[in-house]
Amino acid sequence: MGSRCFAPIIFLSLVAVCAARPLYPLPSKLAQGAKQPLQTSRPYNIAHRGSNGELPEETGPAYMRAIEEGADFIEGDILATKDGVLVCAHDLILDDTTDVKEHKKFADRKRTYMVQGSNMTGYFIGKYPIITFEEYISIALDAPRVVGIYPEMKNPVFNNEHVKWSGGRRYEDIFMETLQKYGYKGSYLSKDWLKQPVFIQSFAPTSLVYVSNLTDIPLLFLIDDVTVVTEDTNQTYSEITSDAYLNYIKNYVVGIGPWKDTVVPVVNEYLQAPTDLVARAHARNLQVHPYTYRNENKYLHFEFHQDPYQEYDYWINKIGVDGLFTDFTGSLHRYQEASSPLPNAKASSVLHKIAALVSSYKNG
Repeated sequence: MGSRCFAPIIFLSLVAVCAARPLYPLPSKLAQGAKQPLQTSRPYNIAHRGSNGELPEETGPAYMRAIEEGADFIEGDILATKDGVLVCAHDLILDDTTDVKEHKKFADRKRTYMVQGSNMTGYFIGKYPIITFEEYISIALDAPRVVGIYPEMKNPVFNNEHVKWSGGRRYEDIFMETLQKYGYKGSYLSKDWLKQPVFIQSFAPTSLVYVSNLTDIPLLFLIDDVTVVTEDTNQTYSEITSDAYLNYIKNYVVGIGPWKDTVVPVVNEYLQAPTDLVARAHARNLQVHPYTYRNENKYLHFEFHQDPYQEYDYWINKIGVDGLFTDFTGSLHRYQEASSPLPNAKASSVLHKIAALVSSYKNG
């Protein structure tokens, strides 16, 4: 997230034995050579926890499938185990994603902790074989083309309360040391960034401000439902989407990642009039990467007639977003290839140079 001996059922279905760990070479030892660059001419296809609409989330196979299907970035939630190892896992507890409750020998490991103002009881991430942050990075670095990573600083308040690192370091310090170890650096669209693209995301604004003093890697502020307050500053949705707050946070981040139903409200599965959040973000030169786009009918609002392509078309061409977190990377890729195919390699190289010049001019 060590000694990690119990495998979650979602992982055992994909890996034969625990003894095969580590599953992915650390650091990357595969042949690299010239790679097709990251596309920057259309909204980013962000594989939400991998291709998790098809395979178990936050696993190696899910990330590799997403890369095969055309993801620009693979997204992962980075938590810390009790012994300080950074791992990819969305949930603090293993109850919903493993069969740990069926194993009576682990009954004494059940705990109750305060998480974001409420008590949470369950089997918290500890000594279990889950893909590590470093393995997740290696999957991206070993891809046959340039694939970015999009790690989230997940539950930083909880991590810092319950995990202690040497030298008084914080979760955010360990997170950044890992990225730096593998060569991630550079401002958005810089030469270094295009070589190894990365966005760092978090729902915790204080963590983003802290990390902004450690790196020039582009940061993105995640925004939850209108009913949810920030985990670190206890601010409401209306506060963190106000003009005053956007003017503040733009000094530290390159974009926001709102839940899509807060950008375009929904009542009884029907879309309502879009808010002006995207326009106000773009007016401040902030990108907008909403989450999460899913193919299942229950997630497709009635106007889209059970067709995910209609939803992508609406968000890209009417709302004008700059990236999309999707559980079905292949669907978004096919839609984009049909509606806005990428230029050939030579033209793409020219576009990269133009984008870098524009970015340099804006930052100057």
